[in-house]
Amino acid sequence: MTHLILVISKSSVCNRFPAVALLILACGIVCAEPLSVDDIIDRYVDAIGGRASIDAIDNLVYTGGTYEEGDYKSGGDSTMSVARPWFKLVGDKENPGGYMEGYDGAAWEWFSDPAIVLRTVGAASEAIRHYAGVESPLVDYHDKGSTAELLGESELDERPVYVIRLMRRDGFVEQFYIDRDTFLINASSGEAPLHAFGADITTVTRIADYRDVNGVLIAHRFVSIQVPSGRVVSSMQWGEIEANLSLPDDWFSPPEFERTPLQHFIESLFGQRSDLDSVMWTYNEFVRAYPDVDTSNAVNIAGFQILKMGDIETAVALLEQNVRDYPTSASTRFGLGRAYQMAGSLDRAREEYRAALDADSSYERAKRALAAIAD
Repeated sequence: MTHLILVISKSSVCNRFPAVALLILACGIVCAEPLSVDDIIDRYVDAIGGRASIDAIDNLVYTGGTYEEGDYKSGGDSTMSVARPWFKLVGDKENPGGYMEGYDGAAWEWFSDPAIVLRTVGAASEAIRHYAGVESPLVDYHDKGSTAELLGESELDERPVYVIRLMRRDGFVEQFYIDRDTFLINASSGEAPLHAFGADITTVTRIADYRDVNGVLIAHRFVSIQVPSGRVVSSMQWGEIEANLSLPDDWFSPPEFERTPLQHFIESLFGQRSDLDSVMWTYNEFVRAYPDVDTSNAVNIAGFQILKMGDIETAVALLEQNVRDYPTSASTRFGLGRAYQMAGSLDRAREEYRAALDADSSYERAKRALAAIAD
């Protein structure tokens, strides 16, 4: 557990107690001003390799990543790329799998089934843009519109650390724990939701396994621990990080592909999410134009993504219409139940989860959701 401790600097002793200062000097100890927040950040920059080496990195490609969360463990093939000035890609454009996300000046998510691209905002956008680009958020924090404050000194894993509070220009706040001896970042902490609909939790992320990458020390291991329970939330271990690789011009933008009418339909619903009338107009026009197309899964996908963006009223109305059109579908009833739960209508959510189980008694997601909000 991390405890802040009170530190009395030599300089305060020297200024307030001259006689003690003479004794300190007689013992060969020089009174020095305490380090400011900018002093500490400057030493951190020097510790990881210096400004010239940092500036020489144009992009970083992370490969061989193993991600663990709960019972899940990836196969050691996770990849991520970042580049100046603000680019990021989670995934591999050459082997995309089922999902990718990125930032090319705006956040996006790509899904393989059905193939769609959604430009995201809110928490989803924050999660990816805050660590886009190659530099630590502490580097040139002034120029990035952030503010930094030295909270004091503490101990982390029995090592003394400086605690710096950083606030981004969008109000996002996190703390960094910088080792007082090595001036490397040992950990960071902050509040963020766990997945799309999770409540905010406070985590401390331990940062380790620093290795030299093109003259800059870059951490390869991250372990997030919930506070105060001490539960390990997730971990990521990168196998290799390479700098300044040759990447295609469109590497950080979403894939280009020819869309079917149904794919256009999903993206249109999502794009109009702040305008309920427009969403329902598009829905009814599509159903009228394509009466033989099953839209249940497409609308479920659109409704879920609209919920993630916080447009709950639109999501509820859209998913209610989906249930009216497909009343015996377990997935549509579950989707509406989730929307009701997000809206705080727990009784109606329970009704929909039960209806999902009536349609399919083996629907595990509905079982778990119903158990989570049991009477």
